[in-house]
Amino acid sequence: MAEFPLTAARLVAGFRRQRPLRGGSLIVTVFGDAITPRGGAIALGSLIELAAPFGLNERLVRTATARLAQDGWLEGRRVGKLSEYHLSKNGRERFAEATKRIYSEPDARWSGRWTLIVVPPMRAAQRRAIREELVWRGFGQISAGVFAHPEFDPRALRAQRRSAGVLAPVIAFDAAPAADDAPQRVIELGWNLEDLGMRYRRFVRRFAAVYAELRRRADAVPRDAFLVRTLLIHEYRRLHLRDPLLPAQLLRADWPGVQAAALCRDIYSRVFEASEVHLSRVAATLAGPLPPADPSVMLRFGGLRPLLQGFDH
Repeated sequence: MAEFPLTAARLVAGFRRQRPLRGGSLIVTVFGDAITPRGGAIALGSLIELAAPFGLNERLVRTATARLAQDGWLEGRRVGKLSEYHLSKNGRERFAEATKRIYSEPDARWSGRWTLIVVPPMRAAQRRAIREELVWRGFGQISAGVFAHPEFDPRALRAQRRSAGVLAPVIAFDAAPAADDAPQRVIELGWNLEDLGMRYRRFVRRFAAVYAELRRRADAVPRDAFLVRTLLIHEYRRLHLRDPLLPAQLLRADWPGVQAAALCRDIYSRVFEASEVHLSRVAATLAGPLPPADPSVMLRFGGLRPLLQGFDH
């Protein structure tokens, strides 16, 4: 029988083979998935210890956190020779948006209407920043200055524009297609769903073996559970945030993103509790142990508690 630690070891070995080894990206995953629900702050020494099994040495972690702070994601504080990092205001807002997209179940409702964004003439750098923001929010670019999304949340868009954020200059329209084939043509122009589907299928192939081993074992070593949980969400986050999350009516019946989401939920539910044990043992703030996880974490993927019954760490 395959041992669960071998699963963690294979995943870690795959991560370590990446070149370059992107420490900052993994630290973003750890903050968003594990640290944010536990108060949002962690001592640098604890972060270094958490990151070590992934192949990130102390120098890499220090460099990555300093860069994330410089980019406005994190803020640090020092007490003597010790340091602690927490999310900045901008970081909290971005993590809240990403958390909703990653862990929430898709909204099955869709009226058939579209949100169109027109970007007026402006400097190239500003246009590039707007494009990156819109693509991150799931919009597809259908021409040089026009972006589309199936009925994007108007409250989020208004909040961005009112706050004088990067989307403040754009012009937004609520639109209905005038021809039956218009939605499909917009999809073909705006998104490469074939490539995204291929990436989802690769994710499913890789993590199906992990799930099979988890089902053969009733328990999980806390450290290995944390490794699996982190790399699961790291891979799923980077993939899922590419997904425009189109309504089911616009996707083929066997869209692999559905299978990937279900697999991610099932693995996460099986390793979550044990991984929290490891987090409590290793991680702390400068003031002491991490606080308990916010109860909202149990609502991830539609609710973790029912899937955790019978779990024994």
